[in-house]
Amino acid sequence: MMDNKRPKRPSRIVVKLGTNLLTGGKDALDLETIGSIFAQIASVKSLGVEVLIVSSGAVAAGRESLSRTPRKNKLQRGTVAYRQALAALGQPQLMMTYEQFFANHQIEVAQALISRGDLQSRSRYLNVRNTLDALLSIGAVPIINENDVVAVEELAGEVYGDNDRLSAMVANTVDADLLILLGDMDGLHKTDPHIDPNSELISQVDIIDESIEKSARGPHDLQGSGGMASKLDAARLSTDSGIPMVIASGRIDGVIESICNGDEIGTRFVSNVSRRESRKRWILTGRTEHRGSVAVDTGASNALKNNGYSLLPIGIVSVSGPFERGDIIEVTEIDGTTIGWGIASYPSTDVERIKGEKSNVLPDLLGHYYGAEVIHRNNLALP
Repeated sequence: MMDNKRPKRPSRIVVKLGTNLLTGGKDALDLETIGSIFAQIASVKSLGVEVLIVSSGAVAAGRESLSRTPRKNKLQRGTVAYRQALAALGQPQLMMTYEQFFANHQIEVAQALISRGDLQSRSRYLNVRNTLDALLSIGAVPIINENDVVAVEELAGEVYGDNDRLSAMVANTVDADLLILLGDMDGLHKTDPHIDPNSELISQVDIIDESIEKSARGPHDLQGSGGMASKLDAARLSTDSGIPMVIASGRIDGVIESICNGDEIGTRFVSNVSRRESRKRWILTGRTEHRGSVAVDTGASNALKNNGYSLLPIGIVSVSGPFERGDIIEVTEIDGTTIGWGIASYPSTDVERIKGEKSNVLPDLLGHYYGAEVIHRNNLALP
């Protein structure tokens, strides 16, 4: 059940539009649905809410463009190159459609193709943040998509729901007040509603525990790349950063306005942490792309979790890599339980050599010295 206290109206939201919503499960854009959603976005913008859109649908839109090309049979179906070509063909069509719909509301749109790796580099993260802030300051609506021409994981079928995770990373980057994932599902159900039509909708999630994870599943068709499991990944990042998230059907009239008003609609994931300062938010943004990990002993674990200490080499028992100095890495208990994520002061080859050692011997062991800590406490973010 929803909390009796109605959530405060957000001032900045990120809206993720899923492929099935944008296409109606077909190989062309559903213009009626897109028009309805954009009218809603124009309405909430008129109330002073800043809006960013993370959009899927380029591959699906590209199928229609491909059908008009004279040598379409030269592309081998099912290959990554085929889907990358579809994305490249569909992206202009998608943006042209968005531009036309928003022009009806005197709203300018701006395209931003972002790879998740762009948000792992601190300098590129800040560049993205500054650009999006500048666009919002002039009243434009940034349209963001995974750069499918160079980012192949989602297209190759190796990673589900890149745009789900990307939307959470973007919300984190721009310090949004709310993340809304709109698709063809009305929220998270206790069981799979495609199998059990009477499955109960979960209206609010306070903690993503084992029972919530069991309720999630992979994509139920071949149109979209994400399922509820990827949306839970997005929810973890979003709520860990202090940003609530809502999963809802984009086919409900006035759904965006209702969510912004705090109405009980879809599934709302509540954040129980305070907003984090910028550097910690960036570390959390890059956690889904972490390069490696270190496991620590009980003493180090307690020092990190309870005392706010830095991670020293003496507490490290094992290293998984490779990672370089400056990469975001995961810190775990010996049994693999996640403690947090942080920026490595040393590469994995060095950490392998200095694990279990006192910090004062590092210069002699390595021949160089980047400090006593493998991860400084200022560069460590805990859930």
